[in-house]
Order: sequence, then C-alpha cells, then structure tokens
Amino acid sequence: MKLEKFFIKPENSLLIIIDVQEKLAKAMKEEIVEKTLKNITTLIELCKLYHIPIVFTEQYPKGLGKTLDRIKTLINEEAIEKISFSSVGEEKFANKIKDIGRQKIILTGMETHVCVFQTAVDLLARDYHVFVPYDAVCSRRKQDWQIGLELMKQAGAVISCTETLAFQILKKAGTTEFKKILEFIK
Repeated sequence: MKLEKFFIKPENSLLIIIDVQEKLAKAMKEEIVEKTLKNITTLIELCKLYHIPIVFTEQYPKGLGKTLDRIKTLINEEAIEKISFSSVGEEKFANKIKDIGRQKIILTGMETHVCVFQTAVDLLARDYHVFVPYDAVCSRRKQDWQIGLELMKQAGAVISCTETLAFQILKKAGTTEFKKILEFIK
C-alpha cells in the first residue's frame, strides 16, 4: 500500500464543499446537519489559518436553494452552480481546481452517496488524492451515508474525520493555529 495518499500538508491541499444547501439541509435530521456544519466550519477555519483554497458548489440552486448562510458567510468565494451530480462534470469547477493546482482534496458536503461520491470518484480518476471526513458529510438516510463512504473507500479515497485531518495539517501543539482550532474542536 502506498502511504503517500495518507499524507496531507497545507501547501498541497484544497477544501471542497459540495451542495450544503437550504432544501437539502431541511430534508435531513437536524442533529446530523448540526454536526456536519460544525465540522465543515472547523475545516473552513483551518483553511483560513493556512491559506488553503476553498471551492464550493450548489446543485440546481433554483430548486434546492442557496448555500446555508452559516457556511456562505465564512467563505470569500462564489458558489459554482451545477446540475451534474459530480462537481467535476461542471466545466467551471473542473477548470478552477485544475488552476488551483493542489492534489490533496478534502471533500465535504451533502449528499454522501450521490454528489459527494460521484465527485470523489471523478477526482480519483483524475489522480487527485481525496480525503473524506466522515463527520463532515451527510445524507438523508444513514444507510445511504454509510454506502457512500464505503464506495469512496473502495475507490481509493481516504476516509478520515475532521479532527484527524485538522491535526495532520497542524502538525504540532502549542502554536497559535493549534490554539485557534481548539476553539472549534471542543
């Protein structure tokens, strides 16, 4: 097994947030959405500290609504609208991540078994290393979330958690960045 795929550093990383939208969130259990949003927020704050680029998408916003304000207000980017389930199927998205030029992708969002899964597989097929924090993705049904994670693992994604990824990027305790992220990990 190649261990390279398990290593992640700020200078080669990119955070992608898939379809964290109003109507999708309303269709899910509130406690699941809360946990997912808390972890995505932690990853956003980590990315800000380390200047890691963030890209986010919206699946058919006319029908599913816009990105939740709780996430949107933290990001100084515009959402990439799409109708393709895989974000890579949207040319603007594919070009943007290619231009950013980072190979380690932290993939978060909704729904694990549809848009997150299809995006992960398409990224893996293009030789990106994909990290999926299980606690920063969700689906309407637990079984769908589980199968989405399992399929991504089988395809070659690294299934991790928010805290593990944060500590991999932080590398050590006692830093200003470590202290800041501890505020979110509690």
